[in-house]
Amino acid sequence: MATQRRDSAPQPDFAHLRARMVQDYVASRGIKDERILQAMRDVPRHLFVPTLVAAKAYGSGALPIGAKQTISQPYIVARMIELLDLTGKEKVLEIGTGTGYQAVVLSKLCAKVFSIERVNELALRAAELIRTLKIYNASVKVFDGTYGWSDQAPFDRIIVAAAAPEVPKPLLEQLSRTGKLVIPIGEAGNQRLARVMRVGTRVQIEDCGTAEFVPLVGKFGWKE
Repeated sequence: MATQRRDSAPQPDFAHLRARMVQDYVASRGIKDERILQAMRDVPRHLFVPTLVAAKAYGSGALPIGAKQTISQPYIVARMIELLDLTGKEKVLEIGTGTGYQAVVLSKLCAKVFSIERVNELALRAAELIRTLKIYNASVKVFDGTYGWSDQAPFDRIIVAAAAPEVPKPLLEQLSRTGKLVIPIGEAGNQRLARVMRVGTRVQIEDCGTAEFVPLVGKFGWKE
């Protein structure tokens, strides 16, 4: 009869922790889209943070992932994705891959995800995790995300995981005629979450509340 080795600590029930995270920090704060809730129950968030903070992966807060970047708190990930109004058919551009958590959640909710990360070590980690999780509809590249991804444009939806001084012009130009773009705008301590929509030749910007993100650094963002 096999006996359990004394030095092998029992593994936490990550599915249970994910379900509790979604219930306590996402659904309880008003996110109702069951597709988003289920995607967040499915994606192993602990894999996307450094081992040192993995125990906090299913808490309510943002966490450091290296290179002065963070993984957003679960509610903000859900809220930004909810504002995209995804049906499952969209081609989505994500700016600020980080280690890829939001890209993987998005991959379960749309047709294709194209994600840009300016920090090489984070992009490599994200690409590795996407491969490991056998996600086949998400691509990552290293580049200045404020330029967008012109050879894949137009995009039905664009989501930006860092705060810009204003909406980067190239991203607006790469948004489809009926597209939606979600982006935090403003300086640290004074950021608002904006949903940008094309209405004919005009651009309509909807204020969706306060936000707290790292700065979007790049040619059409903040300077380093």
